[in-house]
Amino acid sequence: MIEQNRPQVQSDHYDGFAQAYADDNESNLFNAYYERPAMLALAGDVDGRRVLDAGCGSGLLASALRANGAQVTGFDGSPAMVELARNRLGAGVDIQVADLAEPLPFDDAEFDDVVASLVLHYLADWDAPLAEMRRVLRPGGRLLLSVNHPAIFKLANLDADYFALTEYSEEYTFSDETGVLTYWHRPLHAMTSAFTDAGFAISVISEPPLAADTPPELLADLNGRTRFLCFIFFVLEAI
Repeated sequence: MIEQNRPQVQSDHYDGFAQAYADDNESNLFNAYYERPAMLALAGDVDGRRVLDAGCGSGLLASALRANGAQVTGFDGSPAMVELARNRLGAGVDIQVADLAEPLPFDDAEFDDVVASLVLHYLADWDAPLAEMRRVLRPGGRLLLSVNHPAIFKLANLDADYFALTEYSEEYTFSDETGVLTYWHRPLHAMTSAFTDAGFAISVISEPPLAADTPPELLADLNGRTRFLCFIFFVLEAI
């Protein structure tokens, strides 16, 4: 159900349930067997590439990218998540507390790739964050990102205006803890316009299947289907 006109969630909104959220992400269907494998597949061969994980959370994606040979840097707005990521990745990886809605503490053209995994849908304004991610990318570098699929909002809220920028909140249970996350819905054309306005060319729009190694017991509620509307993925090229 939509809960509109709530105060915007602060960048540390994960702090109260960071460990529970991280534990859930390790093995759940949507993160462990859908979103994270899809992001890694889109990233492809990252050996030797300088990769910034924007909104790194507890460091699960950063850890996988590093295992594939990337030189990883990360940041998150949640101090609790940053602490978990530092513990996971060790002292040799630069993980900072930073807000994607503010200027980033990195040099121009510092990275070959930026990954923003399930991050932008928390923000009402995409202009400044996209501009900053474009700034820290070298020309020809890639921004790989995932967000809530815009069709989900309309399917779950039939009376809602698909074409309006709309704030809404949902309650989740992570392990044994409950948390409320607040998102901003925007239609697909608004997403793609924001990307091109920020200086990106759209290389890929993807609605991938689940990972091939998804445990059968996690498919029970999907009636065996491996494709469903959940997140949408983009690969953008800095031009």
